Amino acid sequence: MTTNQCDIGLIGLGVMGENLVLNMESKGFSVAVFNRTTEVTEKFAAGRAQGKNIQPTRSMEEFVAALKKPRIAMMMVKAGSPVDAVIGQLVPLLEKGDVVIDGGNSLFTDTQRRAKELEGEGIHFVGMGVSGGEEGALKGPSLMPGGSRESWQIIAPIFRKIAAQVDGEPCCRYMGPDGAGHYVKMVHNGIEYGDIQLICESYAIETGKPLVDMILDKAGQKGTGIWTLQAAIRQSVVISTINAAVEARVISDRKEERVAASKILPQPRARKFKGNRARLVDAVRDALYASKIVSYAQGMELLRSGSTEYKWNLNLSDIATIWRGGCIIRAKFLNRIVQAYKRDPALHNLLLDRYFTKAIKKAQPKWRLVLSAAIKHGVATPAFSASLAYFDSYRSARLPANLLQAQRDFFGAHTYERIDKPGVFHTEWIESDQKTVEKSTQPKTPPPHHAGE
Repeated sequence: MTTNQCDIGLIGLGVMGENLVLNMESKGFSVAVFNRTTEVTEKFAAGRAQGKNIQPTRSMEEFVAALKKPRIAMMMVKAGSPVDAVIGQLVPLLEKGDVVIDGGNSLFTDTQRRAKELEGEGIHFVGMGVSGGEEGALKGPSLMPGGSRESWQIIAPIFRKIAAQVDGEPCCRYMGPDGAGHYVKMVHNGIEYGDIQLICESYAIETGKPLVDMILDKAGQKGTGIWTLQAAIRQSVVISTINAAVEARVISDRKEERVAASKILPQPRARKFKGNRARLVDAVRDALYASKIVSYAQGMELLRSGSTEYKWNLNLSDIATIWRGGCIIRAKFLNRIVQAYKRDPALHNLLLDRYFTKAIKKAQPKWRLVLSAAIKHGVATPAFSASLAYFDSYRSARLPANLLQAQRDFFGAHTYERIDKPGVFHTEWIESDQKTVEKSTQPKTPPPHHAGE
């Protein structure tokens, strides 16, 4: 056995792990591999890794001994307790200055905790979002590393080389400290949920292919979409398109219940589409593009909010750049987002960029036409609808929240402000003579929380 010779080591030889190893080796790096089940390591060594610069190891000690210093050890294991278990076995064998990388879909707050713990021991911890599935892992994924600047300098030569390349630029850039990389990946996955649902709704309105129609309409999810929603709620950011996409998966999972309900609940009168089908398809394309713009606008706003909340200083142009290739949401459309943030790095909402404002203006009539047709024919389009509702709310100078504030004050004395004069007010909405009495109030502290709110 050779010692201290491998450029990098990888723990966890699932499909993603194996493909990443083969990718690294194909780019000229020597790789040590370890899997908890030795049979998996042996099978990989005798199969896809045979004859390559890949060193199988049978114990954690042998794995660590095979690595060059400073050691770079990457984990591709299931998120949660398995990551902590591997760290518990690995870290006692490492030295100060070594780097541990978590390439799984870990929750960013877990990454923040682990980074802090390992930093105390002088070991770098990198939470790296890896997107692109099996093919991306093998041929070039989109990589979102978060950790210390020093750790990035150590790992950059390897990961910038194995990442997807678009216009000569690697789809791998430093995201920011501690959990920044996994946060960006989480939002990426949320946007992915939105993209997939919007495509599904386009299909539902347009047409179907025989193979697609044979697939059971019961969708699963791994939880990253829900994490995105939870982050948005904590940060008071609207991501209604992504929310609709997650909820669409939840309701699709209730297949038996839906089948039963379809026999009980009233259906819209059966209508055959009488318009020009080619024009409908063209209109659906516009509706999809407009809704996609809204979904990305929401996702980028969530990234901006997270950057402020956790002091990461995320570069939104960089993020859009590395999403152009390798990952599931890759699209030429992302070049437009890169350009938007280069024009104005402080852009508050993507919709306000001149290109996207113009695109929405052009698509808006057909967007509304498609939703009208879907509603008329009883086709569920939750993500299209949520996208348009967000757009209509965001472009409105005045919303009916004035009545909402009045109701909050009525039920819980939450007070309100006025548009015609300064101050904070509370109204006694029900009086014995049936008249309302408004009182000006300047509370030093916010009103107490009431059970009804």
